[in-house]
Amino acid sequence: MKQKQGKSHLPLRLNLLFFFIFLLFSLLILQLGVIQILYGQDAQEEINRTNQDISETPVPRGRMFDRNGELVVDNEPVLAITYTPPKNVQPDDNLELAQNLIDYISMPEEDIESVTERDLKDYLLLDDRQTYYDRLTEAEKDLDDDEKYQAVLDHINESDLDKIGEEELEIVALFRKLNRASALTPYIIQRGEAVTNEEYAIIAEHVNQFPGVNVATDWERQYLYDNTFKSFLGSIEKGLPNDRLDYFLSHNYKRNDRVGRNGLEEYYELQLSGKKEIREHITDSSGNVITSEVVREGERGKDLVLSVDMELQQRLDTIVAEELQEAIEENPYENRYMESAMAVMMDPNTGEVLAMSGQAYDREAEGDEPKVNDESFRAIYNAYVPGSVVKGATVLAGLDSGVISPGEVIRDRTIQLPPGTANGDLSFSSWSTTLGSLNDIGALRESSNVYMGFIALRMNGEMRHRYDFRNSGLDESQQAYADLENYYSQFGLGVETGVDLPYESSGYEGVNDSPGTGLQMQYAIGQYHSYTTLQLGQYVSTIANDGYRLAPSLVKRLHSAGDTAGLGPLYDAKEPEVLNRIDMNSEYIDRVQEGFRQAFQEPGGTGRSYFADKAYNPAGKTGTAETKLYEDGKEIADVNNLNLVGYAPYDNPEVAFAVMVPHTGPDADHSTNLEIGERAMDAYFELKEERQSSDDELEEQMESPSTN
Repeated sequence: MKQKQGKSHLPLRLNLLFFFIFLLFSLLILQLGVIQILYGQDAQEEINRTNQDISETPVPRGRMFDRNGELVVDNEPVLAITYTPPKNVQPDDNLELAQNLIDYISMPEEDIESVTERDLKDYLLLDDRQTYYDRLTEAEKDLDDDEKYQAVLDHINESDLDKIGEEELEIVALFRKLNRASALTPYIIQRGEAVTNEEYAIIAEHVNQFPGVNVATDWERQYLYDNTFKSFLGSIEKGLPNDRLDYFLSHNYKRNDRVGRNGLEEYYELQLSGKKEIREHITDSSGNVITSEVVREGERGKDLVLSVDMELQQRLDTIVAEELQEAIEENPYENRYMESAMAVMMDPNTGEVLAMSGQAYDREAEGDEPKVNDESFRAIYNAYVPGSVVKGATVLAGLDSGVISPGEVIRDRTIQLPPGTANGDLSFSSWSTTLGSLNDIGALRESSNVYMGFIALRMNGEMRHRYDFRNSGLDESQQAYADLENYYSQFGLGVETGVDLPYESSGYEGVNDSPGTGLQMQYAIGQYHSYTTLQLGQYVSTIANDGYRLAPSLVKRLHSAGDTAGLGPLYDAKEPEVLNRIDMNSEYIDRVQEGFRQAFQEPGGTGRSYFADKAYNPAGKTGTAETKLYEDGKEIADVNNLNLVGYAPYDNPEVAFAVMVPHTGPDADHSTNLEIGERAMDAYFELKEERQSSDDELEEQMESPSTN
C-alpha cells in the first residue's frame, strides 16, 4: 500500500524575505525608469559635453636690415624643450613630472637662483602634506582653506628649508617652470645653450614617458654687428614689463611672452612680434583632447629696413672713439673730466638717421679691457650746453622779430653790464676783441657774441644802441627769453625731436626760471639751456632744408615676411614727417645758410681751417660753451663743451651732422669736435665715391662682351 507524499511548505519568514527583495528591485527599476524618463537627456548631454579651447603659439620676430639691405638683426634657430599641459592639470601632476624629468635635464644656475622661499614651502607641502598639516593648532584647523594653508606655510621653518638638497632645488626650479604653462599651449621650459644635444636626444627618445613634454626648435635674437648701434636696436626679454602690463594684455600677449624692452625692439614691438598661430582644441568633460586644428596660421613679424648705413655707422664709431681717446690720453690732466663724445649724421631732406654714435672713455679699464666703449644712447639721452652752434636760430629770431634788419652792421666791442647780471659777469664780449664791425652773415662767420647779445637786448625792449649799462641798468623783462625759447623750439631745441625710439631727452632748462637780461644774453649764445646731439642734428637739418623740421627716423620701410632669406613684399613705407615749417621769410634762412657757408669756407670763418678745401662744399657752425661741473652741490671745475653742426653740399644738402664733446679742459686743444666733424663728413663722401666706383665697374663688366 503506497503512502501519500506530503506537500512542502516554505517558512513564512523566507517568503517575507523574497517579497522584500522583490519590492526593492521593483523600486530600483522604478527609480531607473524615472531617471531615464525625466533626466536621461540631461545625463546624456553631460556625457557628450565638450569644451572649446584656444591656444596661441608665438612666431619668430621680424628681422632688421640696414638701408643697403645688409642683415643687422636675425633669428638664430636653437634647441628647445617644451611642455604642453592638459586641461585641469594639478600641481601634484606637475611635481611628479618634474621629479621624473629632472633625471634627464639640468637646470641653469639662474633658474635655481630665482627660486623663492615661497616656492620651497609650496614644494614641501606638496611632497609631504600630512607632516606639515599635523603642525596646525586646534584653532588653526577650524580656519577656512586659504587661511589654513597660510598657517601651514608659517609653520615651515628654516630647518625645514635647509633639508632641501641641491637635486631637490633643481626639482623645485623645474616645477616652478611647469606651473607657469597654460593649458594646451606649448611652453618653453628650456632653450638655447641650456639644452645640450645629448639632453635633446634623450628627451626626444623618451618623450612618451613625460606627458606633455616634447622637443622643438625655437629662436634666439642674433645681433650681427656686435655692439655697433646696439643701444638703438634694443633687446628682448621674457615676461611682460609691469609698467605696461595692461597694454600688452589688451593686445593678446601672455604674461611670459618675450617682448622688446628698449630701442627699436620696443618701439616697433607690435610689428616685429608678428601674428601668433591660433589653434582650436575640442576637449571632452574629462579634459581629453578630441580634435585640434589650426584656426589661423602664424605669421613671422614684419622686417624693418633701417635708415642707418651700417658701414658708415662703423666708420663713425671708429672716428668718435679714436678722437675721444686721443684727446684724453694726449692731455690727461687738462681733460681729466672729459669722458664722452657723440655724433649724429642724417639726411636733412627726409629726417632719416644715417649714423648715430656715442662713445665713452673708461679710465678704470685694465689689461686688455677696451678703453673706449659704445654708449650711443648718449646721443639722445644726454644734454649739454651747446654754445655758439645755436647762433643761427638767434639770428633768425632777430630777423623775424624785426629787431635787426638783413645786413645790419653792429660793431663788436665789449658790452658793460650792471652788477648782478649775466651770472655775476660785469661784461659781455666775444671770443676775440678784433672782430670789428659785422653784419648778420659776418656775425655767424666769425661767431660774434656781441651781435647776438644785441639781439637779446632789443627783443627785451632795449632799443638804445649802447655798450655801457653800468650806470643806467637794464630792463629785466622776460620777453626776450620767452621769444627766443619759442623760436628755438621751432628748430627742435628744447623739445622732443619725434625720433622713433621709446624715450628721448628734451634737454634741460637753465637753473633760473626767470632769467634776467644778462642771462638772456647768455641764452642767445647757447650758454643757458642744454640740448642733445640729436636735437642739434634736427636743428641744423631744418636750416639746411630751408625751414622744415622733420622727425628723425631710424626706420625707412616695413616688409612682410618673405619665402626667402631676403625681404618680402613691401608692407609700409615711412614718409618723411614734417613736424613744423619755420614761418618766416625765406630770405632770412638764406642769409643764415650763407653765414654757415662762410663759417666753414671763407677767411675769418671759425671752421675754415678744417673745411675750406673740401670738394663737397660744406656749411656749418662751431660752438664752444663754457660751463661748470658740480659734485655734491659744490663747483669742482670749469670745463668747455666743444660742439659742431654742419651739412653738405651747401647748395644741395644731402647730409647734415652734429657733434658734441663735453667737459674738455678750458686750456686743452679746442679741436676734437672739428676733427670728428671733418673725418665724419670725409667718410660719408668717400664711402659714396667708393660705392659709385664699384657700381660703375660692375656696370662696365655687364656691358662688355664676354672674352670666353
